[in-house]
Amino acid sequence: MNGSQRHDEGRMMAQALDHEHYMRRAFAVAERAKAEGQHPFGAILVGPDGAVLMEQGNGFMPDRDMTGHAERVLMTRASIVYDAGFLLGCTMYTSAEPCAMCAGAAYWAGIGRVVYGCSERDLLALTGNHPENPTLDLPCATVFAAGQRKVEVIGPVLRDEALALHAGMWD
Repeated sequence: MNGSQRHDEGRMMAQALDHEHYMRRAFAVAERAKAEGQHPFGAILVGPDGAVLMEQGNGFMPDRDMTGHAERVLMTRASIVYDAGFLLGCTMYTSAEPCAMCAGAAYWAGIGRVVYGCSERDLLALTGNHPENPTLDLPCATVFAAGQRKVEVIGPVLRDEALALHAGMWD
């Protein structure tokens, strides 16, 4: 089987993924991050065969790293371990829509699909002008559309559950 056939097979398998199941796995990562004193964001990387390959919670603390978003850190880790050809057949599930920085990281890593819980616009409405989350109201699909290759975007998925992760966080 050549690389193109493997890619096509991986994309067909990924299309059959249960988005709600994996989204709730990302929510569980976000809940753990919140319990550990982090911002309540979580992301997982799912391979073409449906296996969860990596999980990542928010990495803001302890250093107050404003770039420590779960999606960015996950894509950095994934791009070190896997090549872009493999990641093209993978899906990143994330509790909130990737911001412009995180969408850029996903694009450069080579991810083929992003599925998110609540949108950036939802997050902006929820967090307001909180200094730890100066949300960019820029859809990740807009960032991906500026690229040279397609990244499929699905979302919002389980929006209300995604928003509930942030209860009491940004007051």
